[in-house]
Amino acid sequence: MKPPDDKTAGSSSATPEPADSDPRDTGLPLLRTWRGIYLFVFGCFVLWVVLLTMLTMIFP
Repeated sequence: MKPPDDKTAGSSSATPEPADSDPRDTGLPLLRTWRGIYLFVFGCFVLWVVLLTMLTMIFP
């Protein structure tokens, strides 16, 4: 008799991942890849820096 696999032993309630899932997939509807998330965060950072710079020029 073959011993049970450690991953499945005692975890009958855990659902396994689908075999066709991409490990790079984020599960978000708009930002599907981690590269997209990083670019979005970097873009938000640049936007805030530009806005803060413009506001300091307008309201010295």
